[in-house]
Amino acid sequence: MQTIPDLNIADGDDAALARAFHDIYSTFGFGYLSGHGINPDLLEAVFDASRAFHALSLETKMKIALDRNHRGYIPIGTSTDVTTDLAEVTKPNQSASFMMMREDATHDPALYLSGPNQWPALEGFRDVLETYHATMCELGERVMRLALMAAGADNLDFMEAFDPPSTWLRLLHYPPRPADAPPDLYGSAPHKDFGCLTFLAQDAVGGLQVLTPQSDWVDVPYKPGTFVVNVGDMLHRLSNGRLRSTPHRVINRSGRERYSCPFFYDPHVTATIAPLPGTGARSFPPLNFGDFLRQELEAGYEAHQDNDG
Repeated sequence: MQTIPDLNIADGDDAALARAFHDIYSTFGFGYLSGHGINPDLLEAVFDASRAFHALSLETKMKIALDRNHRGYIPIGTSTDVTTDLAEVTKPNQSASFMMMREDATHDPALYLSGPNQWPALEGFRDVLETYHATMCELGERVMRLALMAAGADNLDFMEAFDPPSTWLRLLHYPPRPADAPPDLYGSAPHKDFGCLTFLAQDAVGGLQVLTPQSDWVDVPYKPGTFVVNVGDMLHRLSNGRLRSTPHRVINRSGRERYSCPFFYDPHVTATIAPLPGTGARSFPPLNFGDFLRQELEAGYEAHQDNDG
């Protein structure tokens, strides 16, 4: 299969949509999501906000550098996919980003990654991102319900683990890849997402590639009115391996600036991740999502290293 499949969630009842979700994500693991109802003007406003942020001086952006709660500015060259088993990665990802998560009034030392966001002094920036975040949380909840049905879960009780969810909205900027770049210099090195669901809004520049079940890297081009949606490792485990967490990478060979805005919808950090009832004999041991996140972030991000909690 070389064509990225499409799931239109405006068509059909939930049972039919869950079967379609299963067909796509038990095989290919990546798909376009259409019929989602997200206002295109809001999406454009998010991209405008991203371009405005990345146009700020480095000095200004570094005033809100990524903190231990994983919120703020991530400069280029400060994150490396060291935990991937898909390639030998020795060089940092060639991207910069702004990261926001769920807005918490204060940091609770007992809850990993809790806390308020860091905001740049850009007019309207926070309002746009918070509006988009709230809208995407609603979409994430709806699609997660379909995913649990697609996994064969006996019930939807696990949705309680998303009250509230762990959420990540990342405004990514990829500079053009130098013509003389070594083969292992990536915008984003080959990896699988570690959470449950990823909703990617991308521009028309291109560069995203996905590894097919036939082990071929294929382009995932921009398709107006859609998100690119993929399953992450935690949903793979919850589904007892039924839903596929698919490798992907970004190589920006366009000669132009690339912008993308992924939104990640995950359970609360206290959630226990284990195959759900109805998915068969357990193929994965249970794990605590917060403990798993800590290991991933401390391995891959300079801001989380030498973290004393």
